[in-house]
Amino acid sequence: MRTSLWTILARACLATACALALAPAARAQTFQTAAQHAILVDVDSGSTLFEKAADEPFAPASMAKLLTADIVFEALKSGRYTMDTEFTVTEDAWRRGGAGGGGSSMFAQVNSRIKLSDLLRGLIVQSGNDAAITIAENMAGSEAAFANMMNQRAKEIGLTRSNFRNATGYSAPDQRVTARDMARLALHIIETYPDYYKIYAEREFTWNKIKQQNRNPLLTLDIGADGLKTGYLEESGYALTASAVQNGQRLILVVSGLKTARDRAAESRKLMEWGFRAFEPRQVFATGETVAEASVYGGERGSVPLVAKKPVRVLMPRGSADRVTAKVVYQGPLSAPVEAGREVGRLRVLRGDVVALDQPVYAGEAVGTGTLSQRAMDGALEFGTDLMRRAFDKAAGKGETKGEATVEKAANPS
Repeated sequence: MRTSLWTILARACLATACALALAPAARAQTFQTAAQHAILVDVDSGSTLFEKAADEPFAPASMAKLLTADIVFEALKSGRYTMDTEFTVTEDAWRRGGAGGGGSSMFAQVNSRIKLSDLLRGLIVQSGNDAAITIAENMAGSEAAFANMMNQRAKEIGLTRSNFRNATGYSAPDQRVTARDMARLALHIIETYPDYYKIYAEREFTWNKIKQQNRNPLLTLDIGADGLKTGYLEESGYALTASAVQNGQRLILVVSGLKTARDRAAESRKLMEWGFRAFEPRQVFATGETVAEASVYGGERGSVPLVAKKPVRVLMPRGSADRVTAKVVYQGPLSAPVEAGREVGRLRVLRGDVVALDQPVYAGEAVGTGTLSQRAMDGALEFGTDLMRRAFDKAAGKGETKGEATVEKAANPS
């Protein structure tokens, strides 16, 4: 659909702003961390409370096992396997992932058959490389083939800047993730597999008569932590993807590039506690409230109200009085008929040039097809607008505009 400059009549009067869907954080950050990469996200609102180099790639180390586990969870959910399905530990898994491999291991015996329920605990609680390789080879035939599955799954989840080469997180060329992608993966696991996610909170697991403690340092602290996964490689330092809940509020953090395991635990705790205490929730729009109107081409009416399907709640620094800007963005004008409930655009809240919130908006009412004269008039207006846009682009030395029609509405928080 061609882009027009039709007017959107903004009715919203925003009182606050936040970040949604892991969009870049949009506030003056006061927290400082020694981590090279970090992000802190509020799950309910989608607010990115803090970020540092969140889109710069780094080696994931054992945090790659989050995606390995996700693929198993999806196979369990689909019915392909059950928790009682047994996988065989190959000699390759035993040699590369066992005690002799030099990394973390569940100490699985070669040629033994292990239930998925135990392999998952070996993978999640003990961070067993032998568990990861066993899963990969049994599910895909080889770890290389499983890595292809991982990259396909990463695309489906929306991990836009990550690439995987193996199931373990062992150092490999081009195996890279970002903090934002890891937070997105953690959120996906938490929301999609709530029953399987509980495994991440288990404090210990015993296999082959060897008891090992969960490697997540936050689980033993009184901050509400219930997952997810640590990682360490010499090239990328100590890392952690974690989540915690306090008073019904869930936060997800990712840190990487710390020098010691103690630094990882301390920085993660500081960041999580800061997130819980430094912000307060505010509601921007109620469910069904009109946030703007979008122009309609060839309709019985010239516009349609745009609404949010759920309350738009955000987190703001306590006592903040920052100025924000709201935009409703859509490709338009919309062509009649327009069905009620159809997703037609995005509500974006900005602080400065940074997107703080990005959320879909929907047609609040149906708009039927207009009369012949209405359609003719709209066609003439659209034709004239299109000519002006093309002329402007030509004068500016640009190609044909592919942007979206937008409106800005400045507001001060209450």
